[in-house]
This record gives sequence, structure tokens and C-alpha cells, in this order.
Amino acid sequence: MRTRALDVIALTLIILGAINWGLIGFFQFDLIASIFGGVDAWFSRAIYVLYGLAGIYCLTFYNRLDAEVMDTM
Repeated sequence: MRTRALDVIALTLIILGAINWGLIGFFQFDLIASIFGGVDAWFSRAIYVLYGLAGIYCLTFYNRLDAEVMDTM
């Protein structure tokens, strides 16, 4: 599988989002909100939207993995 820049960016956002959700779950601490001015701040909301878009984009990885498995058979 070829690694593209968009794949790396999306995976990085997914990892950062997962770490943020882990902090929320364990410590009730939202790192993004605390850095960028609260949950309702426009910049925090923009970052949350980027996390969501990255997650949707990463759904295409399943299709690529399936195609790669079929190529090896």
C-alpha cells in the first residue's frame, strides 16, 4: 500500500483525536478545548470538524485493505 500525504495527515488527526478522547474519558480533561479557548470556541470546533473528516476519510482504508488482500490471493 502506498502512503500518501493525506493518509498520514488523516492518521495523525485520528491519533490526536483518540488521545484527546482518552483524556476526556480518564480525567474529564479536554486538551483541545483547554488549548484553544473552550468547546464553543470557533477554532476548537474547527479542529473537531477536522477530526471528524479525518475519521470519515479513514473509512476508505478498509476498502484499500480489502483490495490489497484480494490482490495477494
